[in-house]
Amino acid sequence: MKKVALFILSAAFISASFTSCRENKEEVTEKEAIIQEMQDEGADVKIKEDGGDTKIKMETDEKEVKIKKDEDGDTKIKIDENN
Repeated sequence: MKKVALFILSAAFISASFTSCRENKEEVTEKEAIIQEMQDEGADVKIKEDGGDTKIKMETDEKEVKIKKDEDGDTKIKIDENN
């Protein structure tokens, strides 16, 4: 009985360590998808780094996208459609 309890406890610790190290891919995936889409459309890409802030500006005739990532790791995405 002691071995079973020890096995269950060690399995719980191992599974908790793997799930806690998992990355949040949603934000990265959205950002990368927008960048890829704009590059496919032939957008002019400008990257500006100021201190810990990173600003990416992409422009086509129909669309303008601005992505800003600050020192804290927060990302803001702004999309303007030019009709």
